[in-house]
Amino acid sequence: MSSEAEDEVIAQDAGDCGVMILNRPKALNAVNLNMVQRSYDTLLRWEKEKKLVIAKGAGGKAFCAGGDVRTITLDNKKGGDYGKRLFKQEYMLNCLIATYTIPYVALIDGITMGGGLGLSVHGHYRVATEKTLSAMPETAIGLFPDVGGSYFLSRLKGKLGIYLALSGYRLKGVDNLFVGFATHYCPSAEIPKIEKDILTTKNPSQVLKPYEKVPEGSKFSLEPHINKIDSIFSAPTMEEIFQRLERDGSDWSKETLASLKKLCPLSMKITLKQLQLGADLSLQECLQMEYRLAYRSCEGPNFIEGVRALLIDKDQNPQWIPPSIEEVTQQMVDDFFAPLDPEKELKPRSGPKCSL
Repeated sequence: MSSEAEDEVIAQDAGDCGVMILNRPKALNAVNLNMVQRSYDTLLRWEKEKKLVIAKGAGGKAFCAGGDVRTITLDNKKGGDYGKRLFKQEYMLNCLIATYTIPYVALIDGITMGGGLGLSVHGHYRVATEKTLSAMPETAIGLFPDVGGSYFLSRLKGKLGIYLALSGYRLKGVDNLFVGFATHYCPSAEIPKIEKDILTTKNPSQVLKPYEKVPEGSKFSLEPHINKIDSIFSAPTMEEIFQRLERDGSDWSKETLASLKKLCPLSMKITLKQLQLGADLSLQECLQMEYRLAYRSCEGPNFIEGVRALLIDKDQNPQWIPPSIEEVTQQMVDDFFAPLDPEKELKPRSGPKCSL
């Protein structure tokens, strides 16, 4: 393995603690296959050797901006299976973090999207700052909110998770504490001291206690729309969600509907079903379901087309198949959820979901 590949995840020994640094700053620490493999191996080893782990991103801009979807789609065009391997290893890593038996502290100081939430939200402690920007924007690229999104989004208050999953709405700063993506919130300038104190005391709960509450005067950016979100996104189908937005007629509903109509119709229907199912499943069951969806997304046209339009050619004009919600049949959706051959299924590790 090249030294560059080895350096993409830096495993720092700090006595009986470990600090894992995602180190691909030019790509905003988006994780590739090498990074998820190295992270998995490191965390598995440290679980036996260390008392706690801190995870953070290099470069000052991002914790992790998601998965390396560009490489997935370029490889896919050549008939490769890089995407299927990356998704499988990434979901195994998500489950490892979720069932970790020693404290796991994610310092989400910066961009934390998609796969970045998968590397943080499942852990014991997630420390956000005013620089934190999070979202699950997968429906814009013909994918679905994965990395356990069917588990953690379906458990947010009211219908907020369904709204975030479908729309890809971006949560800034203290928003992340309001929704629960973060467990603590502090000024970015205090992160180095917090990290040092955690490593010194080995007691993250004590060090982070002053940062549990929402800062005085802070407001949740979606608060003015929560009632509409709960009433509109409680609809059982995408067609009904669209109809309720049209009937509401407010500026917010008009803007939301216009935004949704740009996203992948099949992805939105898959997303709605996965969250409806995920609300009653364990995390392991959710990840297994999501791997079936990811496996088939790698074989279908929309994921490749979405990445092309938004990230490669950047023409912002994806040609979705089918092109409208009305043309997406229930059978098209259900086919994504069907079991894989037994040897292809994800087999995440068992164990209870970690908690504070």
